[in-house]
Amino acid sequence: MIDATTHKPLTVLAGGEAGPYIMVPVQQLDAIRRLLDAHDVRYWVDEQAISINGKPYVTVINLARQTDGSAVQRLLDGAA
Repeated sequence: MIDATTHKPLTVLAGGEAGPYIMVPVQQLDAIRRLLDAHDVRYWVDEQAISINGKPYVTVINLARQTDGSAVQRLLDGAA
C-alpha cells in the first residue's frame, strides 16, 4: 500500500518495547484498519493525529507486541 501523501510504500516500523507500528495518513486510516481487521491483526490507533508544517494529518497504528511486523508488511505490500 502506498502512502497517499509521500507516494512511498507504507512501512511497519520497529517499536522496541512498545511493539511495531505504522505511521499513516488519516485519509487512509479506514482502509488500513479494514485490511488489518480482515487478517485478525491486533492493533490500536493513537487518539491524536498530528500535522507538521501544514502537511496532511498523520496518526499511528500500534500493533500488538507479539505481532510479526514482517507479516504485516507483506499485507501492506500486497494491498492496492
